[in-house]
Amino acid sequence: MTEYKDFKIIAVDHGYGNIKTANTVTRTGVTEYDSEPTFKGNILEYDGKWYKVGERHKEFEADKTADDEYYLLTLVAIARELNQEKITEADVHIACGLPLKWVRTQRKEFEDYLMRRKKVTFKYNGVEYKVRMVGCTVLPQGYPAIVKDANSYQGTHMLADIGNGTMNIMYIIDKKPIEERCWTEKLGANECMIKARNAVMDETGAKIDEATVERVLRFGEADIPEKYLGIIRRVAEEYADEIFSALRKYEYNPDLVKLHIVGGGAAIIKNFGKYDPERVEIIDDICANAKGYEYIAVHNLRRKKS
Repeated sequence: MTEYKDFKIIAVDHGYGNIKTANTVTRTGVTEYDSEPTFKGNILEYDGKWYKVGERHKEFEADKTADDEYYLLTLVAIARELNQEKITEADVHIACGLPLKWVRTQRKEFEDYLMRRKKVTFKYNGVEYKVRMVGCTVLPQGYPAIVKDANSYQGTHMLADIGNGTMNIMYIIDKKPIEERCWTEKLGANECMIKARNAVMDETGAKIDEATVERVLRFGEADIPEKYLGIIRRVAEEYADEIFSALRKYEYNPDLVKLHIVGGGAAIIKNFGKYDPERVEIIDDICANAKGYEYIAVHNLRRKKS
């Protein structure tokens, strides 16, 4: 969260697996209740309904305005950022993003979706928040994660932003992002998750929890027997190979192109991929996009003022 004039700029990275701010990460699953849930924690109360947030991941949905869940998750993200500063009332400018190939066609719709109410009151974990929405900046995903370092990118660079649902690819040549060389592939980290769980079921007959697989993908290990670990690691290695195969489809040549990998899927490449660390940079800060949104939004607002 950044203070600008008399309002707060709060970045929200609306991922399919997790919703991120500059300082927080929350799973995207939303379950609605007509009365207060029995178990406490991550509970949003809004418009006479209760919502339990974060017990699962949201399923892939190309149109993020198709239902109310990303709006509800945005309220949660705002509350979690305000709570960092012990604030319960604020004017807020949202900085967020959409996949590279969709941002031009969906920007206005997504902005209207998030700005549907100028004033909104809700409770999160029993604390009431009063927020006035004063603006919204919608940016392309991926590039914000490396924007602070892009001025040092001489020659040809490729960015691969591997989220839970999609992988966004962009070329950056002599510091400048090339708009006509941007692509979005439905090859997010959730593809690896699904394949790993299915492989464990097919080969052992056991149903493994998503959280256990996620731990292996993020850290390379978990407290489970080797027969399960071996299956998950093998699938993760195959997924990493698939990522590099997809990048080669867009003319990725490690001898000629410096690769930068960001997003939740970066950990899978870091742990299971085959690459030259001198030619591939892994940015495994899952909040990197959100931090970049905030940075760019501040820069854009200052430029407008001048």
